[in-house]
Amino acid sequence: MEMGKNIVLIGFMGTGKSSVGTRLGQKLHREFLDMDREIEHLLGMPVERIFRVYGEMRFRSEERLLAEKLGKRRNLVIATGGGVVLDPENIQALKQNGLVVCLQAKPEDILERVNRKKGTRPLLKKGSSIEDIQEMLKQREAFYSTADLTIDTSGKELEEIVALIINYTVQAGKREEAGRG
Repeated sequence: MEMGKNIVLIGFMGTGKSSVGTRLGQKLHREFLDMDREIEHLLGMPVERIFRVYGEMRFRSEERLLAEKLGKRRNLVIATGGGVVLDPENIQALKQNGLVVCLQAKPEDILERVNRKKGTRPLLKKGSSIEDIQEMLKQREAFYSTADLTIDTSGKELEEIVALIINYTVQAGKREEAGRG
């Protein structure tokens, strides 16, 4: 893979962005950044509390600033928060120097994974149903379609997902080289 390009993971909450990103960073010897964790660190409180105290608008503006900053860096693996895609400027900034990979999963798997981490997902209320998730996925479909690569993580092992992404980035690097030749 061409050195320099970031690998940016987008997708709905519970699709595996943090797990995949962490592993990808280890395998490629790159720094892994989770945008939600970075914002939590910056504001000194968990995302859920940021939403409660400052509101979604403040959180989204922090997200936008961070996307701009990360878009200028190189050799990163970035896990975005689930809502990053809602602002086209974020994706534009991250695509500047990055390959965007969208992770998807079946709504049933998302619900199960998210329920394992109760209390950490501000936009999924307790008692959210499969229908709620399907509705949110439908609303975000067009945004997710901007990705260079889409992988369904349902029923796949972590290593398999990581291998698919690495393989894709290597091929993309070769296509870019050929285009310059």
